[in-house]
Amino acid sequence: MISMKNIYLFLVATIATSMLASCAEEYVTYSDAEYVMFSETQSMNMILADDEYFGVAVASTVACDYDRTFGVEIVDKGSNAIEGKHYRLLSNSVTIPAGELATEVKVQGLYENIEPTDSLGFVLRLVMPEKLKWSLYEDSDQTKVVMYKSCPFVRENFTGWCVVTSLLLRDYPGDNTSYQRLIRTEAHPTEENTVILRSCFYDGYDLTIRFHPEDAANPLVTMDKDQVLSDEASVFGQILGDNHILTTHSFYYPSYFNSCQRFVELWNHVYVENLGETIGTVGHYYNILEWISDEEAERLQKEGM
Repeated sequence: MISMKNIYLFLVATIATSMLASCAEEYVTYSDAEYVMFSETQSMNMILADDEYFGVAVASTVACDYDRTFGVEIVDKGSNAIEGKHYRLLSNSVTIPAGELATEVKVQGLYENIEPTDSLGFVLRLVMPEKLKWSLYEDSDQTKVVMYKSCPFVRENFTGWCVVTSLLLRDYPGDNTSYQRLIRTEAHPTEENTVILRSCFYDGYDLTIRFHPEDAANPLVTMDKDQVLSDEASVFGQILGDNHILTTHSFYYPSYFNSCQRFVELWNHVYVENLGETIGTVGHYYNILEWISDEEAERLQKEGM
């Protein structure tokens, strides 16, 4: 399905090639017909503790020489977020100013009432004359607004006991008896937003990961290059390079962290070199790192992890 955002961008590009017509022109062609719609069929929004509101974009295919105001209503069908508990609209109307093509519906997410595991959504609809709806696309006057809680990043929340569940260990267990490991992690003494993973995949080989909390909507994790994951002999049973298995973050798949639930989705690239020359790629592996309490770690240790 073509997204409403792509449709909007296409229309803007089309209109830009011709003179913008007033909404009151006597003759209306395809390129300057007036339609008003939400820019996307689904709006994804991270709810932050200190945000006053987030915006849900509304677009028009033409600019008019006067303000245009439309009502905004909440559609019960398809909504599981509760107005007044999880969010509130800052206004029940929205205005596209004269000479402009876009505006936004302002929504306040109620941070304290949203749980870290919640995936909440509600449907908005523009209340406007039927002639402004683009009949070519069904429900262009509606959008699904989805909200996720984003907790502030605190490095210390990613230190202590951690359970590693790894597809790398499934394929290359080495001396491990399972594809899961219970490890200890600690804050790096000199590197900001960096955590040391002690014996992360294999005993005796520590790794580091770096958190990037600057963009709460895109909470990335990276790894420094050429970190030694293990020796080849104990994992592969043979030596193909210089007896070092190296790793860094995957350049195919991004890695993310979740501050609310204290876990990292880590994609790492595993490879072998000899005197700096690449011998070959072992693969790109998906891993989950989940930080747990001391009590949970004690229970897992009693169970043999």
